[in-house]
Amino acid sequence: MQRSCVIPMPGTPDPLAAELRPTAGPVVGARAPDRVRGARPDLLRTGAILVALFTAAPVIALGFVAASQGEIAGTLDHLFATVLPGYMLTTAWVSIVVVALALLFGVSCGWLVARYRFPGQRIVSWALVLPLAMPGFVMAYAYTQFLEVSGPLQGALRAATGWGIGDYWFPDIRTPVGAGVFLGLSLYPYVYLFSRAAFAEANPSMAEAARSLGLSRTAVWWRVIWPVARPAIVAGTLLVLMETLADFGVVAYFAVDTFSAGIYRAWQGMGDRVGAARLAIVLLALVGMVVVLERRQRGRMRFFARGGAQLAPVVAGGWAGLRMLAWCLVPIVFGFVLPALLLLSGWLGGEAVVDPRLGRWVANTALIATVAALATMPLALFGAYAARLHPVRPVRWSLALANSGYALPGVVLGVALLAFAGAFDRWVSQPLFGAGLFGGTVFALVYSYGVRFFSVAYQGLGAALERISPSMDQSARCLGRSRLGVLRDVHWPMLRRSLAASSLLVMIECLKELPATLVLRPFNFDTLAVVAYQFASDERLSEAALPSLLIVVVGILPVLMLARALARR
Repeated sequence: MQRSCVIPMPGTPDPLAAELRPTAGPVVGARAPDRVRGARPDLLRTGAILVALFTAAPVIALGFVAASQGEIAGTLDHLFATVLPGYMLTTAWVSIVVVALALLFGVSCGWLVARYRFPGQRIVSWALVLPLAMPGFVMAYAYTQFLEVSGPLQGALRAATGWGIGDYWFPDIRTPVGAGVFLGLSLYPYVYLFSRAAFAEANPSMAEAARSLGLSRTAVWWRVIWPVARPAIVAGTLLVLMETLADFGVVAYFAVDTFSAGIYRAWQGMGDRVGAARLAIVLLALVGMVVVLERRQRGRMRFFARGGAQLAPVVAGGWAGLRMLAWCLVPIVFGFVLPALLLLSGWLGGEAVVDPRLGRWVANTALIATVAALATMPLALFGAYAARLHPVRPVRWSLALANSGYALPGVVLGVALLAFAGAFDRWVSQPLFGAGLFGGTVFALVYSYGVRFFSVAYQGLGAALERISPSMDQSARCLGRSRLGVLRDVHWPMLRRSLAASSLLVMIECLKELPATLVLRPFNFDTLAVVAYQFASDERLSEAALPSLLIVVVGILPVLMLARALARR
């Protein structure tokens, strides 16, 4: 039996009047409701908090480790007086380079692909996602072998000019700037994916109204289109920033002293797990400050888009179209094509030896990535939907804590999970089952991936939900839909593309995950990332080339599926 909608008496304010007014296009500055009428807040709110605590358990365990010994204030004073300033400066420098490159290529290419039709646009629209399949540390291996003093590029330069070593200047890539460039080339697709989807879903009515009022195209972009796309772009940028702060492979290979490298050195090299945990807490505090500052700057504004109309693409031919194509090819060539060719040539130059264990490594990598993505997406959807219906402080703070796992270096997360798994097996598994079920198992590895990449799924789904107007929820509730009915009939059709994109992003990240896998993998359970890192650490670059290349090959399939999902209308 359907409910009937109550019509206000004359003179009575209608709570839905502002939302149901016939307004076309994006609504800027509207405020989302605190909850949907008739919902049961206790069940959903409690479930969201439990999901967040389950996801954030290693982060909480890390806090206990940090507070387990000695005086925290004295330790932090010592860290600030010795290593923290250098770590903070180097980390900030790497992060600035990465974010600048990600915004430069991600936003510009997302706008060009969504707004224009130029020669080769359909090909570059999905090719721009391919660098996601190229891990940053794999790209660093490929370029280092190519650009080093004994590499083919400098060798050809000396042969052509007759110069000797030391007679010319050549940029050193083993610097914070070099690490930032390679991370930026591998991470910019996050911003591209979110910005392209936001630009493609922009309603044209507001832009047309602004143009009719005399605003230039540039003013329309900054004052109308950018505010609506900003939440999605910020979500992608935060993912890039957190991935940069947690990176270990590139900075360790280049000997760049960022937070993650310093934490690893303190934990593994010096055996000081308490000091490493306190460094990790400082890193988490920095990430939290970035998120809070962005939210404060955004304020209470919400950005929604109504209707199915989209900006009509502009056909660009001639030199204008070729310039757009050339610009979009820059990150594709340097972020995917060239490093892939370098890896292939490195493998062929090393006599093209195929390890007999290669098939097992590929199967392990694909299996663990698929299972982790299937386990993470329902939790992220539940958390994002609860945050939409009940944006109260306990829910917001719990989900913020759950999202913080993405900023933890993988090796610290792995060791924190080892401590958590040991306590879980002692207190729960052994009394009930007579054996440990968590530590040293595939389940522990999947759980670590869920903790690590919960933010990837949550940010994408949260940005998609923010673009859905609350008036659609209220109208569906007025027509008798339950909360699940609203999710199924209203939100799900609008979320399917974002859900598919987020799940594939989680799968791609799991394929590339290195430090947590090094610490938590079961005995004789190696992935392609682990063996590539082990070979490269031993300077066996020709043997590391094939596993590195296969990481790219295995990652191409979900990347192409992601590009296809985003291309659907």
